[in-house]
Amino acid sequence: MVSNRLPISFQRNEATGEWSFSMSSGGLVTALNGIRDQVPFIWIGWLGEEIPHDEQSKVREKLAREFNCVPVFLSKEIAARYYNDFSNDILWPIFHYVPLPLFRPGSEKKFDFRQWDAYKLANKRFAQAVNQVYREGDFVWVHDYHLMMLPSLLRSRHPHCKIGWFLHTPFPTAEMYRMLPVGREILEGLLGADLLGFHTYDYARHFIAACARVPGASTSPKGVEHGDHFSAIGVFPIGIDPDHFEDILNSDVTQKRIQELTTKFAGCKVIIGVDRMDYIKGIPHKLLAMERFLSLYPERCKNVVLIQIGVPSRTGVQEYQHLAASVNEMVGRINGRFGTLTHSPVHYIHRSVAPSELVALYNLADVCLVTSIRDGMNLVSHEYVMCQSQSCEPHREGPGVLILSEFAGSAQSLSGAIRVNPWNTTDMANALGYALELPLMEREYRQTNLYRYVKTHTASFWGCQVSKCLVLTRVVAIDYWFSTTKEPCLMTRHLQVAHRSNVG
Repeated sequence: MVSNRLPISFQRNEATGEWSFSMSSGGLVTALNGIRDQVPFIWIGWLGEEIPHDEQSKVREKLAREFNCVPVFLSKEIAARYYNDFSNDILWPIFHYVPLPLFRPGSEKKFDFRQWDAYKLANKRFAQAVNQVYREGDFVWVHDYHLMMLPSLLRSRHPHCKIGWFLHTPFPTAEMYRMLPVGREILEGLLGADLLGFHTYDYARHFIAACARVPGASTSPKGVEHGDHFSAIGVFPIGIDPDHFEDILNSDVTQKRIQELTTKFAGCKVIIGVDRMDYIKGIPHKLLAMERFLSLYPERCKNVVLIQIGVPSRTGVQEYQHLAASVNEMVGRINGRFGTLTHSPVHYIHRSVAPSELVALYNLADVCLVTSIRDGMNLVSHEYVMCQSQSCEPHREGPGVLILSEFAGSAQSLSGAIRVNPWNTTDMANALGYALELPLMEREYRQTNLYRYVKTHTASFWGCQVSKCLVLTRVVAIDYWFSTTKEPCLMTRHLQVAHRSNVG
């Protein structure tokens, strides 16, 4: 298992020099824990900070012994250019349909080939870490846009290794992807994999269309043939751990907090928004919709409240600072225009909240509003559905309503949601008005469909599906070769292997 970051938190005791490590939580950790008993694996990744050279052996041994993890060590300079500059400032925006600007204030062109060189070097370091522990017959599963050169690097060293790669973000249209100056090289790096996984059919279709421009590549709905290798394409929507949220919901701490919130917001309809503070999450679009809603429905000004949680992210980056400032200004403007001495229509929480607090808010909310302008999946929608599994009485009879951006990957799976275009402010405002007046029977019907999907398409289910398909990829490749050629074909690499064995 190879990802940019290891799921490890750590600190060093300066007095004793000892390192202490603990396993972090997260969606990928949850998904992979579900398959660990069936498929034991080693996790390879970067720790997120530079480790002094004389401490690396000690750290490597401790992680291998206690967590079955292998660290990749990167210098601060390489990490900054590979992770911050190339992965997050170039790949992340393009994959979320944000084009590269011609110029960055105070500097020359945005694209810097030193960042690309660092990206390639970091991928080579990851490949070296894999090579150190790889044994014949192992599978390698690579994750996300940080490591798109890794499949071909591994393929050149291990021709018969089964390699999978999964993208946790959208993949843009071929026309959008063409803006990336090194797009062809990245696609060739990915085409060393046996299985390429995406959250939705749209993302897979865009990837296949982009590969059609790679010299020597032949595409089909099943995958991409490049040289003498075939890469199968798979669609696997990720989920959450439903039992985890139901356990929190049923805990005494959460139930007590639900009662407190019910009293606090008595007589009010509650809309919940939970987002990382990122421009792709559409928080300003959500606030504009709330402002428009209050203008269209003035009678609602005193009995509807939006609780928006904005989890800080990349606070040292200028674009994110501007976003936070804009959100603060908009919240102040809406509360100043529509609020009173005793009521503020927007409650803005600019920090993370405890799990029990979050689940209590989910359960209380009459509407969950997700307004991402692009999102790989958006699991907030799944979390809200699970926390509506029990009615929040006496605040409301029956479940609440999910309003979901059509640009979130989860919109293709959650058929019980009301879908909106975040760029259409008036339509979103009217969707809020519609959702708040939805009859009990229709709310229950929508929730039943949503709950059934979220409960069955879990994070563990996702992990099992991808790993099973990776096992079967060679069968898919053989089927492809025989279905697309009239004559039996012999791949070039098979001739090369036979030649080397005869010469030897």
